[in-house]
Amino acid sequence: MTFVVIEVLLAALAYTAATRAVWRHHAVGAPYLPVTLFGAAGLIMQLIALIHMTLHTGAMIIGVGTALSLFAWQAALLLWLFSLKRSIGALGLVIYPMAGLCVIAGLLVPDPNGAHEALDWPLQAHILLSMLAYGLLTLGAVQAAVLSIQHRQLRRRPPSGLFTTLPPLQTMETLLFRLIGAGFFVLSLAIATGVLFINHLFEQHLAHKAALSLVAWLVFAILLFGRWRYGWRGRVAVRGVMIGYIVLVLAYFGSKLVLELILGEHWW
Repeated sequence: MTFVVIEVLLAALAYTAATRAVWRHHAVGAPYLPVTLFGAAGLIMQLIALIHMTLHTGAMIIGVGTALSLFAWQAALLLWLFSLKRSIGALGLVIYPMAGLCVIAGLLVPDPNGAHEALDWPLQAHILLSMLAYGLLTLGAVQAAVLSIQHRQLRRRPPSGLFTTLPPLQTMETLLFRLIGAGFFVLSLAIATGVLFINHLFEQHLAHKAALSLVAWLVFAILLFGRWRYGWRGRVAVRGVMIGYIVLVLAYFGSKLVLELILGEHWW
């Protein structure tokens, strides 16, 4: 347990340093390399902590806290990878602090009712696809929030702060829909594998999770169709992304909180 605490603290400190480095990069033009290095350190330490907290004698234990930490780790990893080639590093001002808080939550919110059974490969594939979809759509939601603020900043003459260092609105919107498109594709695969491989849906009390996930999928599908057919952008795009994302978060974490903390049931 002592080693886990140290790993969590080191991850949180690394994410804090990465956040500060992102701010300095956009505020005063400091090199981006420290962001990459501190972000990598945070990702590695958080992954080690997650392994120690979730894997015990070959079984996987994912409670509310560890699920939140894994969720944030996925988003931070995707941001780190995307930032190597495309300048979306400003999202680190949100993603890295979130990852730091979530890694601490993974330690402070243990869940004795988490799943203790070994999982077969189809369910592991479903979990991996689901978490990847959540990570991509988290980046999309943060991008939508940044885009909304950027719209407001552009009403000023001239814009101020770090928003002057961001790419043009058209580039930001293109990136937003690429993230949402990728997240939607992976979410579709996750839902498909869930339908194929998860047995006894109603007995496991997962019907409401499946229903909310389908609602979120439909929201993103309508948004992407509207973008393709009608050129939706601006406030419509931002609101659509946020609505779909909120429903998706409720599908997983809302269901998990009710089932595990209130009803005493467990699932991954």
